[in-house]
Amino acid sequence: MEWKNIYRGLIMGASDVIPGVSGGTIAVLLGIYDRLIAAINGFVSKDWKKQLGFLIPLGIGVGTAILLLSHLIEWLFANYPGPTKFFFLGLIIGVLPYLFHQAQVKKTFKINHFALLLIGVVIVGSMVFLQAGEAAVITEFKTSTYILLFVSGFIASSAMILPGISGSFMLLIIGVYPTVIGAVSNLQLDVIAVTGVGIVLGIVIMSKIISFFLQNYKTATFAAIIGMVIGSIFVVFPGWPASTSLLLISVFAFGVGLFTAYILGKVEY
Repeated sequence: MEWKNIYRGLIMGASDVIPGVSGGTIAVLLGIYDRLIAAINGFVSKDWKKQLGFLIPLGIGVGTAILLLSHLIEWLFANYPGPTKFFFLGLIIGVLPYLFHQAQVKKTFKINHFALLLIGVVIVGSMVFLQAGEAAVITEFKTSTYILLFVSGFIASSAMILPGISGSFMLLIIGVYPTVIGAVSNLQLDVIAVTGVGIVLGIVIMSKIISFFLQNYKTATFAAIIGMVIGSIFVVFPGWPASTSLLLISVFAFGVGLFTAYILGKVEY
């Protein structure tokens, strides 16, 4: 068992709760993205037992973070959305040098790879223009409601596994984020189960697609992934704080993110 995956899962789970921050991005930052994709694909094959040592600790971390930190993340996002996003902004920017090093950009990248990187930046960065209005929490559940939750989970998880694209943000756009995060906080099992099935199915299908490109077009895939991570900077950036005190808190949070990225870079890369 790779027990250090528990702390990796904690970071991924905490990020998945926040709209705009991608769990796929965190997996890239942690240096486990390609292994995660391979493990998910291996889990739905005859060699599924070999993947348990990687996936079980990671799943424990993700589940623990979502269950235990959902209240804290909700509170931080409701009261200090700017500093919270500045922390993740520092995390993303701080690990980019390690990503360029891991991808051996100077040795392997050609013009077409830089073009793919730019496309990744544009695709994810353009999400900043999507409007996600406040949606009411769903209180009456019908068959159509459960279908909506299932489809939402499928779409969100397909996005979640792509670096730079936030599953929570997709739920926010669809209009079910308050319902889902409220269900997690209050352990509303029917909503969790239906959305969860959609999430699992979406992750499995999307991971197979990504695995194909990693195996056959590794450098090009990494170019697109790095572009998506860079693009997420524009999505996560919350704008400049209005007050001096909030600016100081945001700068401190950004610095903590950068320092965390430095530590992660030393440990993971």
